[in-house]
Amino acid sequence: QVQLVESGGGLVQPGGSLRLSCAASGSIFSIGAMGWYRQAPGKQREWVATITSGSFTNYADSVKGRFTCSRDNAKSTVYLEMSSLKPEDTAVYYCNARLTVRGPLGRPESSDYWGQGTQVTISS
Repeated sequence: QVQLVESGGGLVQPGGSLRLSCAASGSIFSIGAMGWYRQAPGKQREWVATITSGSFTNYADSVKGRFTCSRDNAKSTVYLEMSSLKPEDTAVYYCNARLTVRGPLGRPESSDYWGQGTQVTISS
């Protein structure tokens, strides 16, 4: 079964740091772009960061300069290093990845997969 499993969420004080991880597992042929989204209570899910298969990154303005997205292709894992955290960063964080997997007919099929989400709370 193909899945994305996140870890690393928690409670930190404002100004603190946290690192999220998201590992892909299963019968995967290749991994394309990977990224992070977040959803705060009462708000829509918003994009946070993307890293391409060539490790080019892009960030939402709200996190630029504070968050760093990276990936370890050997481990099929994407990371989100978060620093200078603010209360408004509080949200459930979801990882996303474009995976090419073995389809029902044995052929490669590409689609977007999502992790289960991990809670990040910034509070004193």
